[in-house]
Amino acid sequence: MSETIKKTEKFDVGGQAVMEGVMMRSPHATAVTVRRPDGTMVTKLTPFVPLKEKYPWMGKPFLRGVINMGTMLYYGMNTLEDSTKMLGMLDEEPTRFEKWLAKKLGKGIDKIVMAVAIVLAVILSVALFIALPAGVESLLRGAGMSTVGYTLIGGLVKIGILIGYMVAVGFIPDIRRTFQYHGAEHKSVHCHESDLPLTPENAMTFSRLHPRCGTAFLLIVFSVSILLFLVLNVLVPISNFFVRFLFHLAMLPIVAGVSYEVLMGLAHHENRITCVLRWPGMQMQRLTTREPDAKMLECAIVSVNVVLNGFPEHCEKTPEGWGVFHDYRESEPGYVPASAVADAAVAS
Repeated sequence: MSETIKKTEKFDVGGQAVMEGVMMRSPHATAVTVRRPDGTMVTKLTPFVPLKEKYPWMGKPFLRGVINMGTMLYYGMNTLEDSTKMLGMLDEEPTRFEKWLAKKLGKGIDKIVMAVAIVLAVILSVALFIALPAGVESLLRGAGMSTVGYTLIGGLVKIGILIGYMVAVGFIPDIRRTFQYHGAEHKSVHCHESDLPLTPENAMTFSRLHPRCGTAFLLIVFSVSILLFLVLNVLVPISNFFVRFLFHLAMLPIVAGVSYEVLMGLAHHENRITCVLRWPGMQMQRLTTREPDAKMLECAIVSVNVVLNGFPEHCEKTPEGWGVFHDYRESEPGYVPASAVADAAVAS
């Protein structure tokens, strides 16, 4: 596939914050840009073919939400790994244990570390957001509380854990910087969607909150799960904790599918009802975003330019094929460095 990613129709551009940078994603490519300690910005462009183009059934309503949740988890972890590599954070000498584990498993150190991180994250998420609320519901049901009561409290426990986690990690300096890059991602996407020139000055004027944000999606997931389990708990009362836990786990794909359709519907329609319904999710983003500085916005803008247009013809490259930018304007389509203009003038 050509490095030039042509914009042929109107589509959503989204992304995520990474270590000292921003990833942007279009329908056929991702671009990860990080700012290295020397001040340069390095960008990795990765074209791909969407699963729904290979398998059209994966793009059907409700199914696409489940597929999207899985692919976002996969690409999200890969993107974090890419950003650490691009920053040179994986160049340190591995420990003796890491070398032994890599030799035994026949895998690279980075793959092992990422796999362990994914497993631990999944276990923690299941424990906090499925097992714990299910346990609370079982205890309250055993104490004689009504179906409506224990279902609502179980849902509020999930939301409370989510909010508490976001508040707690926000005090960690490195996470706060990542939240600033998250704000830069949203501002640059707003600027792009408003058809304004992508500059730090223009992007800075926009809100750091965005209706398609994953934070809003999480709140919608929990809200939909409360409504769904309220109905199901009335129809199928379950007293055993383990059965309830497995039941909640089995319902996760359905909750994800419905929640994705709700998120897209609220994000792409502008009226009083949608504004009211998406307001809580927008406010949740105040916990996971911070106001970025101009340099952070430059990283986000470079990612938008590259994911939409590919690398400019004269783009400097690293041995790995990553683009190197000293200024965000160098990522703009058709950019020609002053040295190339001078050479052309001399040749003529």
